[in-house]
Amino acid sequence: MGGTDQGTHLRVLLDDVHVSYRVRPHGRLTPRRAIRVEAVRGVSLEIREGESVGIIGRNGAGKSTLLRAMAGLLPLERGVVYASSTPVLLGVGKTLVPRLSGRENIELGCLALGLTRAEVRERMDDIVEFSGLAASIDLPLSTYSSGMGARLKFAIASSVVHDILLLDEALATGDMDFKERSIARMHELRSRAQAVVLVSHSMSSIRESCSRVVWLDKGTIRADGAPEDIIAEYTDDTRRRRQTRREARAKGSSA
Repeated sequence: MGGTDQGTHLRVLLDDVHVSYRVRPHGRLTPRRAIRVEAVRGVSLEIREGESVGIIGRNGAGKSTLLRAMAGLLPLERGVVYASSTPVLLGVGKTLVPRLSGRENIELGCLALGLTRAEVRERMDDIVEFSGLAASIDLPLSTYSSGMGARLKFAIASSVVHDILLLDEALATGDMDFKERSIARMHELRSRAQAVVLVSHSMSSIRESCSRVVWLDKGTIRADGAPEDIIAEYTDDTRRRRQTRREARAKGSSA
C-alpha cells in the first residue's frame, strides 16, 4: 500500500470492503422499488502505527460511509475490517441534550466517552477553555448556533485519547482561531494515538494534519500516497472537471 512503512505495526486493515444501502426514490413518476446504492466498492487499505491518514474525494465518493463502516456503525456487504483496538468515530452529538446547559452536556458527553465523574471535574475547565464558549457555557445548548454546538462537541470528544481515532470534518468548524486550535489538538491526538483517519473537504487541514492521503472516487481508491502528491492530483482533476462542465454549458447555451 502507498504511504505505509512496513517497519511499523499494522493497526487497521480493510480487506475488500463493500458497503451498500437502499434508497426509495420520491415522486409519483419514479419507480416504487428501492434502489441499491454501492457507496463503497472493494476498498482495501492498510493503516500503520503513527500514521495520520486523510481521506479526500467529492461529495458522494463514499468517504463518510467508509469511516462509519470502519467504526462498526454500518454493516459490511462484503469484506472485513481488522483493527488492533476498536476504531472510535470522534463525535458525541447523539449524547448531547438541547435543554441542558453546555456545562451539563460536557459532563454527559464525557461520561459517555468513558470518563469518571472525578475525571470530568478535573477536565471541565480545560474543555470549556478549549471550546471558547465560557460566556455561554451555562446557557442551554438549544441557544447555541450550529457553529458553537460543533465547537462544544469537538472540545468534548477530543478530550479523550483513543488508540484509533476517526474524524469526519472535525477541523472544518468554527472561526479561524478555533480551527488553529483544532489543528494543534489534532497533532496532540495524533502523537498520542496509534493511528488517525480524517475525512475532510479542506485540503489545508488535510495537508497540515496528515502524513498520508487516500483519494476516494465513486467508492473506490483512486490514489494513495504522500499528501502533496495526492492533493495535487485531486485538485488538477477537480479543475479539469469544472472546466469541462463550463464548456458544456457554454456549448449548450450557444446551440
